[in-house]
Amino acid sequence: MSKHKYLLTSESVTEGHPDKVCDQISDGIVDAIYKTDPMGRVACEAMVTTGLAMVAGEITTSTYVDIPGIVRQVIKDIGYDDPAYGFDYQTCGVITSIQKQSPDIAMGVNTGGAGDQGMMFGYATDETRELMPLPISLAHKLTKRLAFVRREELVDYLRPDGKSQVTVQYNNGKPEKVTAIVVSAHHCPKAKLKDIRHDMKKLVIDKIVPKSLTGKFTKIYINPTGKFAVGGPMADTGVTGRKIIVDTYGGVGSHGGGCFSGKDPTKVDRSASYMARYVAKNIVASGLTKKCEIQLAYAIGVAEPVSIMINAFGTGKVSEEKIIKLVRENFDLTPQGIIEHLNLRRPIYQKTASYGHFGREEEGFPWEEIDKAHILKKRS
Repeated sequence: MSKHKYLLTSESVTEGHPDKVCDQISDGIVDAIYKTDPMGRVACEAMVTTGLAMVAGEITTSTYVDIPGIVRQVIKDIGYDDPAYGFDYQTCGVITSIQKQSPDIAMGVNTGGAGDQGMMFGYATDETRELMPLPISLAHKLTKRLAFVRREELVDYLRPDGKSQVTVQYNNGKPEKVTAIVVSAHHCPKAKLKDIRHDMKKLVIDKIVPKSLTGKFTKIYINPTGKFAVGGPMADTGVTGRKIIVDTYGGVGSHGGGCFSGKDPTKVDRSASYMARYVAKNIVASGLTKKCEIQLAYAIGVAEPVSIMINAFGTGKVSEEKIIKLVRENFDLTPQGIIEHLNLRRPIYQKTASYGHFGREEEGFPWEEIDKAHILKKRS
């Protein structure tokens, strides 16, 4: 473990952020197909900009889905329902360019192999109840609270876009205090900065960040440029898969580089990352380690992972070699085994596409279960 003080920062964005709009569109399409065709193959990306949404990718399915209708519904549900925002569900153009999955890829997947090569990482730490790093946990809670304040109309000037950022000081590897908080709230042009800063401090930050972690040493930045009236796709082009660190552990640990949204679970970018989180979380929950990172690597068309790596960061009660042996004995890490154990052939994906795929204590996140912790502890 680290024996010095250091700062760690993580960010989160609301569901109205342009990249997150795209993630939700892509996963909305996955869910629509999985409602009637759980064997469908989906790999689709979206792009949004002022007045336009585009969907492209490879989809092989026995069902029909109204992709333009899904796009418009997702945009409406997020809150882009007024032309004054520069982007709204009724007037935006929708362009689609869809083809079937390559037969060369399908040949490997149809036999139970991985849908692509690559390495995927999972991580868990005992520093929060949900076994997530504290900075990303607080950042997600801030953006969820910001969205809640908007949806519940606790103020009348918020719009869908928004960001948060949290900096935590660690001492000897443990979170000690929050040294900086950033909240950027998308607002109507008539809103006054002093009101925004007062309201966001009272209604968002004070409701989320524990007072035990803050003090005079905590720097708070609310709309630090002074204005955030132009936001969403009007201000910034969005693309599926550009918030992979927001989606995972906030910069803690490693990342294989592949995004999750818009992909069915035969794509190990998604399913193996979920399984890696499940394995890492159960290892930490078992008490075998205080922190755990796992890497799984796959070859396209091959079922078993080509490698498994465990890093306990010096916190393990048993050797990392012993933990790897336990993982191999107690977890089916083939793509088909992952899909079956986590029950991934169902429409659970759109809600993963904002506020992180991990650390979620709600229905539809089976990789957050710790049902194997007691087995690992007993067999260690």
